[in-house]
Amino acid sequence: MARPRTPKAKAEVTGQAAVRRKKFEGRNEPEVNDELGNAPDWITDTEKNKAREAWETLRKEIPWLNSSHRMLVATAANILGRMIAGQEVGVQAMNLFRQCLGQMGATPADASKAGAVGKNGESEDPADEFFQ
Repeated sequence: MARPRTPKAKAEVTGQAAVRRKKFEGRNEPEVNDELGNAPDWITDTEKNKAREAWETLRKEIPWLNSSHRMLVATAANILGRMIAGQEVGVQAMNLFRQCLGQMGATPADASKAGAVGKNGESEDPADEFFQ
């Protein structure tokens, strides 16, 4: 199975767009100018589910999300909110949450595919020293 295509917005945030300019220059993607924004009114915090808090966590930790991702974020926020509230979350819900994160490009594997920058501001690829 082919690797999922890295969204241009994610590539810009992680620096991959600068490294692989030609790959992303000609890419035509839907232009969404609206940010992810605050959680919809129907997402509420309760004793058993801290979905609004989870929404804010996802919004801050995945900066390339925009308004076209709202339904996917709502699904992930619902599951994460249950975890934050200390509720039991089944295997199926955890798997769905993992899939949501993968689709949003928020897993460590996705970050490494996008060429995320390490703590010291440099690439973490051990082969870099041989190809510089």
